[in-house]
Amino acid sequence: MSHESRVTSRESRVTSHESRVESPESRVKGQGSRGGGLQTPDSRLQTPDSVAIIMDGNGRWAKNKGLTRLQGHRAGTENIRRVIRAFANHGVKYLTLFAFSTENWRRPRREVQGLFRILSGVIDRETANLHREGVKLVHLGDIDGLPKSLQAKVRKSIELTKDNTRMTLGLALNYGGRADILNAVRRIIKNGIAAEDIDEAAFARYLYTAGLPDPDLIIRTAGEMRLSNFLIWQAAYSEYYSTPTLWPDFDEKEVDLAIEAYSQRERRFGGLGSP
Repeated sequence: MSHESRVTSRESRVTSHESRVESPESRVKGQGSRGGGLQTPDSRLQTPDSVAIIMDGNGRWAKNKGLTRLQGHRAGTENIRRVIRAFANHGVKYLTLFAFSTENWRRPRREVQGLFRILSGVIDRETANLHREGVKLVHLGDIDGLPKSLQAKVRKSIELTKDNTRMTLGLALNYGGRADILNAVRRIIKNGIAAEDIDEAAFARYLYTAGLPDPDLIIRTAGEMRLSNFLIWQAAYSEYYSTPTLWPDFDEKEVDLAIEAYSQRERRFGGLGSP
């Protein structure tokens, strides 16, 4: 893999030793995923237990329609409910959305403030619905770095939904993969953990994703070919899927295509594939 975990396009596929990326137009023959996973109503398809999405393309979607970037971000948030429902209907148990990265602070101040206003409104609007549908909300990232009012809303939503079991929705908000790893290292040192007591499982307990499974499938919209500092520890064995569809247009049909592509993968985890 390259420095930013590059993925395949329609014209070319880059296959690493451990993980593959695939677009809707290219299919890798194989079957199933590690250790089961829930099957969809279409019994031919094996469903990932855990999916993570890099929601990209809001700005380009807006530009194509002659709208502002913030209008594009707002359109992107209006897409979230149907995507959550579509993955839940497929039996996905964990869904993580990359909403705001530690690098997004570099954007113009006005855009960042507008994004936080939009996200605040989404939490106000969607929390009750998530709760009714049995979705548990968890936060990934540095919550203390967010505006106080947004922190309060996130914490309130987490508290309300904490006992729900149909799906766990991870909101990666002020999250960065490198910051995640550095934060874990600092906490380990602070807690005085001996070097010989640290293995992968112990280290993972100090990450923002502690208690959550690693993603089986990572989806990126808008045709981009990189992870952009998202779940870089957790994605070591993830399958990758890239679609040219811009995030506001990523609908139930696109979810079906991603699940179908995943179901055709053969996951080896460093071992040998099926004979």
